[in-house]
Amino acid sequence: MTSIPPVPSPLADLAVVIRSGVVESRHLGSIAALAADGSVAWQSGSGQQILPRSTVKPVQALACLLAGTDLDGADLAIAAGSHTGEDVHVDVVRDLLARAGLDEGALACPVDWPEDEPTRERLIRDGEQRTRVRMNCSGKHAAMLLACAVNGWDTASYLDPAHPLQRLVRSTLERLSGDEVAYDAVDGCGAPLFSVSPLGIARIFRALVTADPGTPERRVADAMRSFPRFVGGDRHANTEAMLRVPGLLSKGGAEGVIGMATADGAAVSMKILDGNPRATTLVALRVLEALGADVSAAGDLVDLPILGGGVPVGSIEVGRDVRAWVDASAASAAP
Repeated sequence: MTSIPPVPSPLADLAVVIRSGVVESRHLGSIAALAADGSVAWQSGSGQQILPRSTVKPVQALACLLAGTDLDGADLAIAAGSHTGEDVHVDVVRDLLARAGLDEGALACPVDWPEDEPTRERLIRDGEQRTRVRMNCSGKHAAMLLACAVNGWDTASYLDPAHPLQRLVRSTLERLSGDEVAYDAVDGCGAPLFSVSPLGIARIFRALVTADPGTPERRVADAMRSFPRFVGGDRHANTEAMLRVPGLLSKGGAEGVIGMATADGAAVSMKILDGNPRATTLVALRVLEALGADVSAAGDLVDLPILGGGVPVGSIEVGRDVRAWVDASAASAAP
């Protein structure tokens, strides 16, 4: 029987859903925020390790670089991203596979429809079927296969936790996060998934943006920020956040996990306990704003309406604990 870990304590009230003036739902979770100098600005329930899901794809892409793989620009961004399956994404994934001397059959991620709705509807109209290359993790998988090809490693077992590449992913995660992996699991795409604390995730994102230019760590951050449409896609929250907030690095993951960092090194990460990600971008941006980031262009990323009959009847707002911390931060910064 699987051991169930205790609920992190203390949890923070991170977001609240208000419908017609009534509090309908609350999202509790763990959060960690780092000031630009790397000091802990705020944390609540953030010491216990979680499964970070796709939030640590930048670490997996970094491991491919450290293994000697030639990735840059859109190639590197899609390796660190969760693309929406648009044709431009598929073209990059197929190119990575071709460079490895492989075809789509080498991908071990599941078949799926693209997340991009217009693309999905077009494929269905054309009688197409789900494919591995359209799955949102295929960029990461293709980069991993290319890393294996470059090093002469076995490609059939590239998702084995004992594979040289996956061992490198694990050690890279531990180095950047300052955490020792407590347990591992299997991600939704089939790749090994190593645990890390929310505080460790914040450290990872800060390490990527503050690394010296030209280093592998900085190359990952710069590729994601320069090619944000390959980290997500049109209308994707990660993509939109990086397009609208200059210098921002953003990567969310399933089950309510996210990491963000600004160019000056302020960082935030969180895990929503109920797994719903609808408020993660909102909360993360508001926390970074309190740390000095200009999020004035974020628009509907921080203005989230609740609809009734197709019209706004409420909103999603930061929770009580976030509001209290933001207000306290503003008060302490006031002359």
